[in-house]
Amino acid sequence: MKRKASALVLVSIVILYSFALLSGCGQKTEKKPSVTDEKKDGGGKPSRSANPARAAGSVGVPPAGSIYQGVFPGGITGEEDDITTSDVSSYEKAVGKQAAWVYFSNNWYRSRAFPVKTATWIRARGSIPFIRLMLMSGADWPTPEPTFTLDRIIRGDFDADLKAWAESARDFGTPLLVEYGTEVNGEWFPWNGKWNGGGATKGYGDPDEPDGPERFRDAYRHIIELMRSTGASNITWVFHANGDDQPGESWNRLEKYYPGNQWIDWIGVSTYGAQTPMEDDSDSFRSIMDSAYPRLASLSPSKPIFVFEFGVTSGNPHVDQSQWAESALQDLTALRWPRVAGFSWWNEKWENDDDPAHDTDMRVQDNPELANAFDRLVGTKEMVIGRPVTVQPTTD
Repeated sequence: MKRKASALVLVSIVILYSFALLSGCGQKTEKKPSVTDEKKDGGGKPSRSANPARAAGSVGVPPAGSIYQGVFPGGITGEEDDITTSDVSSYEKAVGKQAAWVYFSNNWYRSRAFPVKTATWIRARGSIPFIRLMLMSGADWPTPEPTFTLDRIIRGDFDADLKAWAESARDFGTPLLVEYGTEVNGEWFPWNGKWNGGGATKGYGDPDEPDGPERFRDAYRHIIELMRSTGASNITWVFHANGDDQPGESWNRLEKYYPGNQWIDWIGVSTYGAQTPMEDDSDSFRSIMDSAYPRLASLSPSKPIFVFEFGVTSGNPHVDQSQWAESALQDLTALRWPRVAGFSWWNEKWENDDDPAHDTDMRVQDNPELANAFDRLVGTKEMVIGRPVTVQPTTD
C-alpha cells in the first residue's frame, strides 16, 4: 500500500539518499553465494510446535474454477502490524464469508521475532497468516534504509535473526504465506532499486544488469535460501509487485526484480483505484490488471497469480467506490484472468490531513452499497473460497 509522504519526509529524501550513495551503495559489492549457519538469536515461541524433522503442510491453490478471498483488515496506527480479531470479524460479517488469509506486517523496527501472537489468533479463526516481512528501521518512508540494507542482507549480517525467525515459523507447525519486498517496483519502499543503485550497472554483480533490481533479487534469494535451510517448508514464498512501475524506467520494470521460479511459489500484484478523496482521477481495476497480468504471467508458465492488494476510497468525486469494486469483483469471479487464484481487499481507513473530508475509507463495513456488492459477489458465490486448502508434504 502506497501512502502520500509528508512534506518533512520528502525533504529528507534528498539528504538521506545522498548519504546512502556516499556510504556504500555506489561501491562494488561482491555477491555472497551461499547462506551460513548462524547461532540462534531471538525469535518468537509458537504456542503449538511441530516436529522439526517432519515438514509441515503448506497452503495450496484453490480447486480449478474457484478463487480465494483474503483481507488486510485494517488497524489502529496505520503501520499495518496492529490488526485485531475484531477487525477481521467486522470485515467477514460485512462480506458474508471467512477470509482465506489475513494479511499484516511484521515491522522489524518493532521486533525481529516471528509474530507468533498475531499468527496464532489468525490460525485459530481458520485463516492463513499472511506475513509481510518488513525489514525497515522506521515508519517514515520513502527514504533509503539505513540498517536493513540489501547489501547487508546479502552479506549475512542478519542471518542469526532470520534463522531464528524461520525456526519459529517452522515450529508454528501450520501453513504461512510470507513476502519480502512488498510492491518492489514502487519507489515508496526502501527495497526498490531507486535506493539501491538504480539503473547503474557497475557497482554490483553482473555488469550487464541494473544494480538496484539485482541487489534485491540476491537479497530475497538469500532470505529464502536461509529460511528453507531450517526446514520451514510450511512457508509459501510470495513475489509481490505493484501494478505499474514507479519510476517508469526500463531498469525498474517488475520483471527485473523477480528472484526466479526456484525461489518463488506465488506471484502477486497490488491494484488500486483512487487512494484519497483528493486524487484527480482513478484507474479502473480492469485497465490496471489487463496491463499487469500478461507481465506477471510471463514470469512463470505455471505459478499461480494473486491480487494481494486492491481497493479504492469512498469520497472521491471521480470514482464511485461500490461501482469500482463491483466491476473488479465481477471480472475476478468471471475468471477474466485465468491464472488469478485469489484476491484480498485492503480494508483500511486513515487520515490524510486535518480535514475529515479528506480521510481515506476503504472499509467495506462503512459503505452499505460496497458491502452489498461484496455480499453478492463474494459472500454468496460458492466459487469464492474462504477456507484455505492445505497441501500435506509427501513422504518417502
